[in-house]
Order: sequence, then C-alpha cells, then structure tokens
Amino acid sequence: MSFDVEHELHKRRFGRNLGLGLVLLAFVALVFGLTVVKVTGLGQLQGFDHVVRPELIPVEVPPTQTAPAETVAKP
Repeated sequence: MSFDVEHELHKRRFGRNLGLGLVLLAFVALVFGLTVVKVTGLGQLQGFDHVVRPELIPVEVPPTQTAPAETVAKP
C-alpha cells in the first residue's frame, strides 16, 4: 500500500499550518524581545512594583556647595 498521491486537502492544511507556525514563531520572538528590553533597560526599579526607589537615586553635591559648619572638624 502506497501513499504516493497527496490530496488537495493536505496541501491546504499544510499551508495553514505553516502560516500558523510562522505567526506563533513571530509571537514568541516578540515576547522574547520585549523581555530582553525590559530586563536590560529598567535601571533603578524594584522587581515587584516597578517604581523608582528614592534611596537608590544617587545624590550629587554640586562642587560649589560646601559642608555645613557644624559638620566640619575643628582643630
């Protein structure tokens, strides 16, 4: 028994299956790309609520500003 003859129905199914496979592959690539961008581009955010943690923001002292007099060591 030989299966040499391929029915037209099988050709249509193959085309639909191929199209669906490509759509699913594109969706997986999109989710992976979004995940990579989100993981690498977050910066100073907490993992559970996605808000900036103020204690992690570096405080820069301008070079013209000096320390208050009471904090300066006296000789």
